Amino acid sequence: MSHTRFPRGVLFDLDGTLLDSAPDMVEAINILRRERGEPDMAYELLRPHVSKGARAMIGASFAQLDHDAREALVKPFLDAYEGILGQYCVLFDGIAEMLDALEADGVRWGIVTNKPEYLAKLLMPVLGWSERCGVLIGGDSLPERKPHPLPLLHSAEVLGVAAEDCVYVGDDERDIVAARAAGMPSIVALWGYRLPGVDPLDWKGDVMIEQPQTLLDPQIWPTVVAQPL
Repeated sequence: MSHTRFPRGVLFDLDGTLLDSAPDMVEAINILRRERGEPDMAYELLRPHVSKGARAMIGASFAQLDHDAREALVKPFLDAYEGILGQYCVLFDGIAEMLDALEADGVRWGIVTNKPEYLAKLLMPVLGWSERCGVLIGGDSLPERKPHPLPLLHSAEVLGVAAEDCVYVGDDERDIVAARAAGMPSIVALWGYRLPGVDPLDWKGDVMIEQPQTLLDPQIWPTVVAQPL
């Protein structure tokens, strides 16, 4: 059945879904490489790894190092990233308008990311979301992280919306797995970061969207259990 209002609650992944953070993260990796006398890596080679987090970025950039040596680079990478946080990243086209439309309809929204909480929180004032984001959960905020459903279930509770009346939007398989486990309808953000050969159809999300602007139409969103009157 078609509907003319958005779901009452929406949760988003951050990197690759709301925010094109690849420019910041790639620059952070290249800072490490320059410090070690290595040439910069091409943006196009590193961008697909962004949604997988710091260790994936380091693994792609320092493949010649063993596990322990790569682990030793996690903190320097996060420190370098914090030092340039927000300098190069941008919202994906259409995200600002989509959030405005959700808020105009009375929707409560929040962010569930696997990014460390302190870094996600530092981004909120940069993006102007400190007072707008109803809940912010990082990868270390709770005992579990995505693909476990706990962060989504906890966030829906904070928003005051039943999980089945919320929708989760993300660009990584972990996002969709977490949503399914939480009993939450999901949207696959195809504009995000994916490694070559990955087929989002395999994730079995409820809706797949090519561009954020499409989400301005409430009828595109998956039908939740209880549609508002």
